[in-house]
Amino acid sequence: MVKSAIITAAGSGRRFGEPKQFKKLHGKPLYQYSLDIFIQSRLFDEIILVIPKSNQQKVQKEIKMKYGSQVGLVIGGPDRQDSVKNAIQNSNPNTDLVVIHDAARPFITTTLIERCIFACETSDGAIIAMQPHDTIKFSKNNIVEKTIDRSNIWMAQTPQAFNKQKILEAYSSREFDDLIVTDESSLMEKLGYKIMIVPGTGKNFKITTFDDWERAEAELQ
Repeated sequence: MVKSAIITAAGSGRRFGEPKQFKKLHGKPLYQYSLDIFIQSRLFDEIILVIPKSNQQKVQKEIKMKYGSQVGLVIGGPDRQDSVKNAIQNSNPNTDLVVIHDAARPFITTTLIERCIFACETSDGAIIAMQPHDTIKFSKNNIVEKTIDRSNIWMAQTPQAFNKQKILEAYSSREFDDLIVTDESSLMEKLGYKIMIVPGTGKNFKITTFDDWERAEAELQ
């Protein structure tokens, strides 16, 4: 099976205040933490980093110096789904499985990546996810309407792995022309594909806020 890894690092960093994926965490650009794990895993036939055009020259130089030809670059689109679609369309024509991961999740492990890939043997795709520990409330206008049974609630993480042809079919569906999604599994689910859940860990958190950044710094102490 030919496998391509796609590391998404094309976000604008609107909530963080700057493109956090290029900010140095303990002296190393954030995006490189994920790249290093994916390279060291030796699970992939190619690794693609998706970046914004505004950072192209700087990142190209960094990638060439540290990784040589081990990492390919693709320019992202106006939103996440366009960026991922660009990467999939520019992946190896022989790729069977694409594994998509957020560069803002620096503490991914080879074990979780392997489990995600393995789950695809009996499904159309797989995602890393966690069940919430807190009580979940549903509200309107900040007024609680009910408490939600959390036993069937999962918080999606990455990586997310999919059969390449099937996710390309999802991206090509006219049903999704005006749909904005925050993860690739959403597209697959709407077409009725079978997506497996692989239990994740709290350590595989996404850096979205400065509080998350401080947590990441503490993890590396």
